[in-house]
Amino acid sequence: MGFFVSDYRLYPKLPVPAVGAIIFHGDNILLIQRGRMPNIGKWTLPGGVVELGESPLEALNREVLEECGIAIEVEEVVDVINRVIRDEAGRVQYHYVIIDYTASYKEGTLKPDSDITDARWVPLEEVEQYDLTEGLVAVIEKAVMKRKSYYSNR
Repeated sequence: MGFFVSDYRLYPKLPVPAVGAIIFHGDNILLIQRGRMPNIGKWTLPGGVVELGESPLEALNREVLEECGIAIEVEEVVDVINRVIRDEAGRVQYHYVIIDYTASYKEGTLKPDSDITDARWVPLEEVEQYDLTEGLVAVIEKAVMKRKSYYSNR
């Protein structure tokens, strides 16, 4: 399956649906360091591609468990992001449509898998000290506001 996965993500014919989560654990959020392209070495949110026959929520729960070894409680959609990365010639090298959700840590021990080089609970006030993927600070800020609203209405 590895060849197929790489094949359809690199220079895709269609946008690739994906999911991500701003996972809260107290006053911390979970950041992962990417271990492969695109954005290798950058810090971002856990998540991944929605597989055939899978709902976005199923994909998110599966990806977080696979990548980080933890279970989460998904809350609500934060944003839908169109991420296009072009090569030097201007061709679309990667194209993802990413649904980002807020979520809460439920259980498990944080343990990064082979797709990522590190995973950390980061205090919100320290997030900007990391080398983040483009636009991530704005998504996190939006998630913090949505989460406050989510819990004030419960």
